[in-house]
Amino acid sequence: MARVRLSVAERREELLRAAIGQIEERGVAAVRIADVASVLGVSNALVLYHFETKERLVAAAFSYAAEDDLARLRGLLDRRTSALRRLRAAVRWYAPTGQAKGWRLWIEGWAVALREPALRDAARDLDRRWKAAITEVIAEGVAAGEFHCPDPAAAALRLTALLDGLAVQLTCYAGAVPRSRAQRWADEALARELGLGPEAL
Repeated sequence: MARVRLSVAERREELLRAAIGQIEERGVAAVRIADVASVLGVSNALVLYHFETKERLVAAAFSYAAEDDLARLRGLLDRRTSALRRLRAAVRWYAPTGQAKGWRLWIEGWAVALREPALRDAARDLDRRWKAAITEVIAEGVAAGEFHCPDPAAAALRLTALLDGLAVQLTCYAGAVPRSRAQRWADEALARELGLGPEAL
């Protein structure tokens, strides 16, 4: 059966999705252009035509994954409900006990970003935009009188730092922290940052 001809944008997206899958399976250091090409049944030359080097492919794959994560986050935070409900939904989704996928991908990415400027820029941009979105909703809740938080930006930083740290524990060290306990800690941290009692969540 003949292979369907894809547009340039569709082909790039297909290659990026394949790269993400291979990074999650093999790790950034081990993944090769040939692995991505093989998954799709295309030539190495086609992958290189679109991305030129493995480093550019990896950076683009992380940026693609970041945009997907941010779109999901915006969907949760843009709902027509209270700021508290939106924040709780976002934390529950993002926490390593929730439905967010790709924690292995991001942990791999953080490690490689220490040495790769392009990936470091992509990771930093995702981090900045994630914190900005959470900060914005916390500020909305404060303005609406839903809760009290004197510094929404600092609260967003502390909250995301906790979630990132829990992700490392649950992803890298199986059994180190029970999932139910990690979820409880995330809920308690959110309540604490908003000046609420745990029962409010």
